Amino acid sequence: MDTADSVRTVTKVNGEASIESRSVLDPLEPSGNLDQMVRQTRIHHAQLSQMADVKASMMLTLASLIITFSIRYLTDPLLRWSVVIMICFCIVTILSAAYAVMPKLNLKIRPKMNDPSFNILFFGSFFKMEYEEYAGLMNEVMHDPTLSYEVQIREIYEMGIYLGRKKYRYIRIAYTSFLLGVILSVLVLVVAEIVNLINGV
Repeated sequence: MDTADSVRTVTKVNGEASIESRSVLDPLEPSGNLDQMVRQTRIHHAQLSQMADVKASMMLTLASLIITFSIRYLTDPLLRWSVVIMICFCIVTILSAAYAVMPKLNLKIRPKMNDPSFNILFFGSFFKMEYEEYAGLMNEVMHDPTLSYEVQIREIYEMGIYLGRKKYRYIRIAYTSFLLGVILSVLVLVVAEIVNLINGV
């Protein structure tokens, strides 16, 4: 069973939004243990998101500083190609890190009410909805314990997907690009030094 298709749909009944639940969860009753588990998982995901932002900001700052201090050496015959390589990889690092922290919202298209991926707890799904419409959906969620847990679990899942595909993936690219730039620029510098020594002899 496909999770995205089996969680729920949102339709309009008599002109009002309504959630049709096709839950993959068995009926649940409120439980302190379940509440604690969901709460801690959401907090953990939020902390991972903050860590990703810090890592991306660090790489942005480091790569930008290296480019700033490296430009002056472009006229040095010995360092020129090493500096060019480092600057190129730093640019890739900056672009990847910037994309990792860039907000990724579709500001033009209103979310479809019958889209199974509609997440009532995520502002990106409801920021174009009218308050009455949103409040009606939340009212259904709050009066159905199983549906309430379900939308929270859906949010946790989507947070994890977002972190993996939209943040940490590009942070990894930024780190990899930076490390490759350092390694290759050092190798090019070493080769240039060896060539100069040989030519000097």
